[in-house]
Amino acid sequence: MNATPVGALLLCRAVPESVRPPAHLLREPMVLTPAGDGWSALVPEGRPWRDGGPHGAEPVDRVTGGWAAALAVGSTWPVIALWWDGDRAGYTLASGFRRPVGYVWLADGTPAGEDEAMRTFAARLGLDPVLDVQALEALTRPDPGTDAGARLRGLLAVLARTGAALPPGVGPCEPADRLRAAAGAHREAERIEWAGWRDAVRVELDAVESGRLGPWVRGPRARTIAAAQLALGVPLLLTGAGRRSAGWLVAGAVLVAQGALGLAYNRIRDEAEG
Repeated sequence: MNATPVGALLLCRAVPESVRPPAHLLREPMVLTPAGDGWSALVPEGRPWRDGGPHGAEPVDRVTGGWAAALAVGSTWPVIALWWDGDRAGYTLASGFRRPVGYVWLADGTPAGEDEAMRTFAARLGLDPVLDVQALEALTRPDPGTDAGARLRGLLAVLARTGAALPPGVGPCEPADRLRAAAGAHREAERIEWAGWRDAVRVELDAVESGRLGPWVRGPRARTIAAAQLALGVPLLLTGAGRRSAGWLVAGAVLVAQGALGLAYNRIRDEAEG
């Protein structure tokens, strides 16, 4: 796997119409496609780790971990970031306000994570505590014939029992161009492009007006979540600025934007009906 290019994909346990609004706020060109029953996949272009910024390229695991956290906080669904580079591969699971959990393998498949992470992974996704946990724990044991890419495919095989199914050609350790082309070939795939805050707000409000998100976007619960997003987003912005980390800067910006939009929308609707 030494020649494996850097890449990633995000698995969201939600339908594309629920994933679309927060995905726009990541400000990263992506392909959004269905990925099984109740699952969606986001395939990013990968500029933060491909081109970098003024301080150089960002580690793919750090960027995707920030994206997963930003998508999952305040949502009713978890996000799994699958990532790989020439030296390692792994995943990060983000769900709500809980601390993300992840696991890493070296390129040759050598486990380099904590076994407890797999059990936490299974519990948070509601997987079978016996059969699925046994399959996941097998991925943490040495196996000279299994590289990091095979480990990630083994993880996806367990997720398939929950309905997850990546489109043909979309999978770990594929070259970025091939990965995006395969995702874009799905008949229901769509491109996510950043077109400025005005369009991002419009997309967010379109999702709200659709009524699918119910109490999560309107009412006391929605206001509590929006306030929590702001409270978490501001420190993440400061942390990202201090560490010069694009991943955490984006995560903080998304949370602040979602929180501000949520509070503003609730206030406008309350005043309109008052």
